[in-house]
Amino acid sequence: MIIAAIAALALLVPHTVLADDYGLVIDAGVEKKFNKKFTLTGLAEFQSRNTFRTVDRVSVRVGGKYRLNSWLRAEAAYQFIVVNNREHLSYNKDGSYNNWRPSFWGTRHRATAALVASVDMGRFNVSLRERYQYTYRPEATTTRYDFDNEWFEDCTVKSKHDHVLRSRVKVQYNIRHCKFTPHVSAEIYTSDVYDKTKLAVGGSYTLKKHHGFVLEYQHELLNRTQHPSSIAKQHIVAGYTYKF
Repeated sequence: MIIAAIAALALLVPHTVLADDYGLVIDAGVEKKFNKKFTLTGLAEFQSRNTFRTVDRVSVRVGGKYRLNSWLRAEAAYQFIVVNNREHLSYNKDGSYNNWRPSFWGTRHRATAALVASVDMGRFNVSLRERYQYTYRPEATTTRYDFDNEWFEDCTVKSKHDHVLRSRVKVQYNIRHCKFTPHVSAEIYTSDVYDKTKLAVGGSYTLKKHHGFVLEYQHELLNRTQHPSSIAKQHIVAGYTYKF
């Protein structure tokens, strides 16, 4: 019911599915539990776009989880991201081409901090995660084609700072005598205004306590009043985590 309410609120904002892009996310991680409260984590991730044909980004992340009590834990992480920035085409006032900037590789630095509260309701587990996300994109130099002068020229992509609050509700169902746990979730991204909602459905499987597998489908709903030319993403996520 909570996830359905969030999705319904998101649908009140203008969206479209005409420009959706499809990609694959593959990640592999490790978790080291030092005691009942503290766990150190590491993750490497690969992500594609353009209907699985183009590498979108690769990243590595290190972080930690600290259990404050039986129903609340704190999380923090740093992520280094190498991004294949999309090409960009600009137009003159008369509608003719102005500049074309090809896709280029760049880097980003991301830090996150979160609180996760969870409660068991029979065989259901309901969790709420509030995550603050800060991303810094350093200044980069690349090339673009000037249609007016018919030549390539150097151009500078300015540095950028992003602050985002990500609010996620997730529901898991514990199937009796089964190592597979299905889940659904809804996550709202907010900067100064509402940006997008990410809906997900999938499941996790645990093998011999040390090996965890996740398969998930994700679908984005963008606020088109804020991102009229952005491309919404749909992802198939496959993940593996080794716990020791």
